[in-house]
Amino acid sequence: MAHTLCMTESELIQACLRNDRLAQKELYERYCNAMYTLAYRITNDFEMANDVLQDAFIKVFKNLAKFRQESTLGAWIKTIVIRTALSKVKKEPLTESLEAKHIKEDINWGHQLDAEYLEKAIQSLPEGYRVVFTLIEIEGYTHKEVAEMLGISIGTSKSQLFYAKKRLRKTIETLLKI
Repeated sequence: MAHTLCMTESELIQACLRNDRLAQKELYERYCNAMYTLAYRITNDFEMANDVLQDAFIKVFKNLAKFRQESTLGAWIKTIVIRTALSKVKKEPLTESLEAKHIKEDINWGHQLDAEYLEKAIQSLPEGYRVVFTLIEIEGYTHKEVAEMLGISIGTSKSQLFYAKKRLRKTIETLLKI
């Protein structure tokens, strides 16, 4: 058997379908970090993101035989992670009222803006804003795709993104004035 690190995506899928445990471990390890980050960006909760990751990979392995290779394996797994994460956060409303709400906690970022601070600013957004912003601006989905995933209108998706950007801009402007 070929070493799992040298396998193509197609070979890895076939090995996983044969219940090759090393191949299954390799598939998980290839995608777990990126998928955990995505799950965390949607849930804004470390434990929930871990649960999402576990549940999503169970679904991946259960449904791998149904993967038609019309997209990359990573894109297919990403869709499963997003749907799993969204189902976990569905208990809370995904849209915020149009009036601005206060950020739940103050974040002291010091004087410089870097990726870590930007990530904190995104995580400080209200749930609906954060989910729409993440799916569109970070993951590259369209408003139509996001609307379908979240069960909202395209207009609501656009509105949530507009207010998310407005909130981020205000947060960053405030930070830069410190």
